[in-house]
Amino acid sequence: MKKKILIVDDEKNLRILYEEELSQEGYEVDIADSAETAFKLLEDKKYDAIVLDIQMPGMNGLEAMGHILHKHRKQAIILNTAYSQFKDDFESWSADAYVVKSSDLSELKEKIKELVG
Repeated sequence: MKKKILIVDDEKNLRILYEEELSQEGYEVDIADSAETAFKLLEDKKYDAIVLDIQMPGMNGLEAMGHILHKHRKQAIILNTAYSQFKDDFESWSADAYVVKSSDLSELKEKIKELVG
């Protein structure tokens, strides 16, 4: 059975890139453009990992992670951001992994493989 990954990012091009790349790796991938959309998907489906952007309009990724951890603690959470300073933010320590965004997705793919297989 394919492992299920949820990508939550407000940048459309990144969602498309992540979906294509991770699907090629054999994962079932869903995408959400906001935390609110992700919450709706989480009501109906279980994921093995969630890749969360931190800087999003509305609810940011750290706030979203708090809600997800409170209700759906069964999956790995990977924070994915262009801003490395969030790594030192106490709230980010609850994530299973922290990856700085790059056009090369090898670090993200490696973290997903490490956490969910």
